[in-house]
Amino acid sequence: MSSEGKKLFNIIILGVSFMFIFTAFQSCGNIAQTVITNLNNTDFHGSGYTSMSIIYGVLSASNLISPSLVAIVGPQFSMVISGVFYSLYIAVFIQPATWAFYTASVLIGIAAAVLWTAQGNCLTENSDENTIGRNSGIFWALLQFSLIFGNLYIYFAWQGKTHISESDRRTVFIALTVISLVGTVLFFLIRKQEDAKAPGDDDSTNEILGESSSARNKMMRAVAAFKKSITLSFTKEMLLLSVTTAYTGLVLTFFSGVYGTCIGAVNRFGSEEKSLIGLSGIFIGVGEILGGGIFGLLSKKSRSGRNPVVMLGILVHFIAFYLIFFNMPNDAPIAPMEGTDQVAYMIPSKEVAMLCSFLLGLGDSCFNTQLLSILGFLYSEDSAPAFAIFKFVQSICAAVAYFYSNYFLLQWQLLIMVIVGFFGTITFFTVEWGAAAALAARGSDYSSI
Repeated sequence: MSSEGKKLFNIIILGVSFMFIFTAFQSCGNIAQTVITNLNNTDFHGSGYTSMSIIYGVLSASNLISPSLVAIVGPQFSMVISGVFYSLYIAVFIQPATWAFYTASVLIGIAAAVLWTAQGNCLTENSDENTIGRNSGIFWALLQFSLIFGNLYIYFAWQGKTHISESDRRTVFIALTVISLVGTVLFFLIRKQEDAKAPGDDDSTNEILGESSSARNKMMRAVAAFKKSITLSFTKEMLLLSVTTAYTGLVLTFFSGVYGTCIGAVNRFGSEEKSLIGLSGIFIGVGEILGGGIFGLLSKKSRSGRNPVVMLGILVHFIAFYLIFFNMPNDAPIAPMEGTDQVAYMIPSKEVAMLCSFLLGLGDSCFNTQLLSILGFLYSEDSAPAFAIFKFVQSICAAVAYFYSNYFLLQWQLLIMVIVGFFGTITFFTVEWGAAAALAARGSDYSSI
C-alpha cells in the first residue's frame, strides 16, 4: 500500500473507531438519567446531570496536561487507553454503585481530553495541507454515524417504556460496553507513520535528545508539549479561533441536551413527544454526516477556502434559531416534569422541529470540519497542543452552557448563541485570510486547503 493509501486507511479506521465508541457512549448518555430514575437499588444516589457536570469540568482541566500524556504514551496507545476508560464508564451501569459512577465520571473526563488530543495528532500526522480538509470531513462524517445508530436504538427499543427492568438494563449496557470495546480494539489497526513527530518535538529537541527513547526523553517531550500548549494559547490565531471554538461548545450543549429537552417538554406533540427526542437526534446526525461528506470529500473542488463553508454554517444556524424561536415555547428548556402547554408564535410543528434538528447538525458540521482543517493546517508541527486548546475552550463553554440552560428561557439561550456565533464567524474569517496570505507567499494554491 502506498504512503497516501496508508494515511487514508488510518483516517478511515480512526473515524470508524470513534463511531463505535461514541455510538455506545452517546446511547449511554441519552438513557442514563432515565435508567437512574428507574433504579430499584435504594443504595444508588447518582445523578446523570451531576455526572455530566463532572465530566465537562474534568475534561476542561485535563486538556492542560493531555498533550504531555500523549507525548509520553504516543497517540495510538493514548486512544486505546482512553477507549478502555470509556468502556468502563458504560460498564458501571451493569451493576450501578454511586462511588463507581462518580469515579468513572472523573476518569472519563481525563480520558476524553487525552482521546481528543490524540485524535487531532493522529489526524494531522496522516494529512498534509492538500488532504487535511478531505480527511477532516471523512473523520467527522464517520464519527457522526454514532448519532444515527444511537438514536435509532432509543427511538425503537425504548418507545413507550415507562419502566426499565434490571434485566433490560444489564442487557443494554453489556451490549454497549462490547460496542465500545470493539471501537477501542480497532485503534490497533492504525499504522504508524515512520516520519511522524511525537507531540512536543521540534528539530532542536531532536538534535539534543537524538534517538533515545528513555524515560528522560519522554519526560522532556512531555514538558515541551506542556510549554507549547501555554505558548500557543496566547498566539493571535489561537485567541481568534477560540471565539469560534467557544461557539461550537455552546451549540454542542444546545443540540445534544437543551433542544431535545425542549421537544420532550412540548405537550402539544402528544404521545410522541418522548420518542421525538430520538428522532431529533437522528436528523441532527443526518445533517452532521451530510455536511462532513460534502465539505470534506468535495473540499478539493473549492477554490475559495474555508470561509464560504463557515458562512453557510452560520446562516444555516441563524435560520434554525429563528424557526426554533417561533416553534418552541419559551419556557420549554426549564419546563417541569409535566411539560408545558404554552405556545410560541405558531402552533408547535413536529416537521419544523425535525427540520431545525437537521439544520443544527448541518451547521455544526460546517464549523467543526473547518476548525479541524485549519488547526491541522496552521499547527501541523504542534497538533497535540493545538487540539488540546481547542477541546479545552469547547468543553469549558459547553459546561457553562449546560449550567445556564437550567435557568435561562429559550429566547436568551438563542440570543447568546447568535451573538457568539456572529463574532466567532468574523474571527474565523480573520484567521483564514491570514492563512491564505501565508499560502500565497509560499506560492501554493489556495484551493488546496
